[in-house]
Amino acid sequence: MSTGAGRGHAGDAAGLARVEEELLARWPESRLEPSLTRISALVDLLGSPQRAYPVVQVAGTNGKTTTARMVDELLRGFGLRVGRFTSPHLQSVRERIVLDGEPVSAERFVETHDDVAPYVQMVDAAGEHPMSFFEVTVGMAYATFADAPVDVAVIEVGMGGRWDATNVADARVAVVTPVALDHAEYLGPDVATIAGEKAGIIKRDAIAVLARQQPAALDVLVRRAVEVEAVVAREGTEFGVLDRRVAVGGQQLRLQGLGGEYDEVYLPLFGAHQAQNAATALAAVEAFLGAGAASGPIDTDTVRAAFAAVRSPGRLERVRTSPTVLVDAAHNPAGMAATVEAIRESFDFVRLVGVMASVGGKDAIGMLRELEGICAELVVTQNGSSRAMPADELGALAVDVFGADRVSVTPQLPEALTEAIELAEAGPDDALGGSGVLVTGSVVTAGEARTVLGGRSS
Repeated sequence: MSTGAGRGHAGDAAGLARVEEELLARWPESRLEPSLTRISALVDLLGSPQRAYPVVQVAGTNGKTTTARMVDELLRGFGLRVGRFTSPHLQSVRERIVLDGEPVSAERFVETHDDVAPYVQMVDAAGEHPMSFFEVTVGMAYATFADAPVDVAVIEVGMGGRWDATNVADARVAVVTPVALDHAEYLGPDVATIAGEKAGIIKRDAIAVLARQQPAALDVLVRRAVEVEAVVAREGTEFGVLDRRVAVGGQQLRLQGLGGEYDEVYLPLFGAHQAQNAATALAAVEAFLGAGAASGPIDTDTVRAAFAAVRSPGRLERVRTSPTVLVDAAHNPAGMAATVEAIRESFDFVRLVGVMASVGGKDAIGMLRELEGICAELVVTQNGSSRAMPADELGALAVDVFGADRVSVTPQLPEALTEAIELAEAGPDDALGGSGVLVTGSVVTAGEARTVLGGRSS
């Protein structure tokens, strides 16, 4: 027992630092050996905790984390105890494992890690490759949720679906957000191939909730559902966004759910893509609760209250005013296009300064092209990821897109933020909307920017 709060907090921090160091010594999330062998062995040793509760699983290219957060908020609104696993984290590794809407405590994270560590070591010893950082955290999440216990777990896929470590669970509701090109080296060169990997989360007799897809991706996903006799609900057919209007701090929605219409839904997030995420999350929760055309809508007031409470840190999040600084985790061209569209719709900037840092292997040129039409100037920098694209390399690409007179290179992110804020403040201040800063290019970039600017980990 701790003899004082200060000592307890210090001990928790030290324990968490030790566990993070041990996890980071494992294969990173960027290094994969696509297989369910190791995670299957671990959960078998743990007594199959992923089978102790029903699962809502979320795959896709963009929007997974926010959709998972929305599903979590809605389910808790209906009185259920919810565990949520998402990745990657913005600021603290504890964000990945959430109980009752909050990241688990440092003490609980450490205890869970130490409880599963002997079994992880057994899997390491028996296999050709040791378990990865991601695989261990998935095992920890499933164990945490079984121990809690939870009524339902909302599980975000890390990459792909078919061989993703989360896929040792059989989801009652399988959600696929929009599929686009990303991680082509692992998932394939086109959306149809990528959709085939993500379709692997759709299991026999499940309900597949499919956000709006490109035709090639939709065809693959529906064929998988037919093969395993899953029920299909598609955005634009069974559910969708009927109307949306820009509102202060977000947007006002009218949604078509599986059970009927839901009007006057306020969502404190920006952009058409977030409205689509909301419609998808609502359909997933209706499906989980058994609602449909025959039974009518679930309680509208509960739905309104849940959506009004949704937060999605690092997703076009305002972290400062005067000038406005927005932090966004877009990390591929499709995500960046959605961000740019949302800014144009919801903000009246007369001058926007961009700050961008990316990681290797991403389509940086594609992201830069999306940004070029909205950013007056761009400050190129570098995040702390081991896979960070060097600032000079990204700067050279930016010059090709923006021109040399609109690009500066400042390798340290804190200094880049200061420079961008100063550039924004130097802009015209007598026009409606004023100037702003957008920090983007990677989840890591968004998380580090939040830390520098004082954002709370959540």
